[in-house]
Amino acid sequence: YWVSYPDMTMLADGLPVTPDAPASQGYRITPRQLEAAITPRTRLVLLNSPSNPTGAAYTRAELRALGEVLLAHPRVLIGTDDIYEKIYWADEPFTSLAQAVPALYDRTVTINGCSKGFAMTGWRIGYCGGPREVIAAMATVQGQSTTNAASMSQHAAIAALNGPQDAVAEMNAAFKRRHDLFVGGLNALPGFRCVGGAGTFYAFVDVSGAMQQLGFRDDEAFCEFLLQEALVAGVAGSGFGAPGHVRFSFACSESTLTDALERIDGALRRRRAADP
Repeated sequence: YWVSYPDMTMLADGLPVTPDAPASQGYRITPRQLEAAITPRTRLVLLNSPSNPTGAAYTRAELRALGEVLLAHPRVLIGTDDIYEKIYWADEPFTSLAQAVPALYDRTVTINGCSKGFAMTGWRIGYCGGPREVIAAMATVQGQSTTNAASMSQHAAIAALNGPQDAVAEMNAAFKRRHDLFVGGLNALPGFRCVGGAGTFYAFVDVSGAMQQLGFRDDEAFCEFLLQEALVAGVAGSGFGAPGHVRFSFACSESTLTDALERIDGALRRRRAADP
């Protein structure tokens, strides 16, 4: 899960519940897991697809199966974080939950923005659609915090959303090439195991094998090693609820990714040579 979700929940006096969705199931929860996680105290189910940090995305069929579970719990509000909608390369078109299961439309808050798909992180534009009373409450909170999005950012978002989408398609194709290059290179490293994603610009790597081989106590220590010895920055998976993993971003050139893979490989070799 994205690191902010649990804290956001606790800020709202809620208790975050995070079903485990390991690499063996493609980092996607199953209908059975969803059903088991819902209790009379459940107020919101939040789904992120494609996912940060894993890049995993649900198919339309998988969303329908999850939707069948949610149809049996009419009191539960649903949030879908679709921020990576446009950075997506699976064989079938992107589908949001309310599209897959229209009967859930009236209690689904669909969340999106311009930061990822249009590379507009600094413009700080997000948006959502959902039940009128929920949106009104959200507007009240925003009115007492950020107040509003800057006017120039709103005009930039209009241009991005309504303008030609050629650049978005080109960027998505570039991310797919980088994904294939980087994930393939990571899987060639001893003790690294990376399940390829269907979107985003992240590679989420199981490094537990390398950590065990090289004597690292946790993923944070391993990330510090990569930073100091390979000059490659990764984010410890423990922050995403997955100890023993590292999240890398491939939002850079292919040559930079190739160089990073070579430097990681070199650092691992030096570590092994120093501690046989």
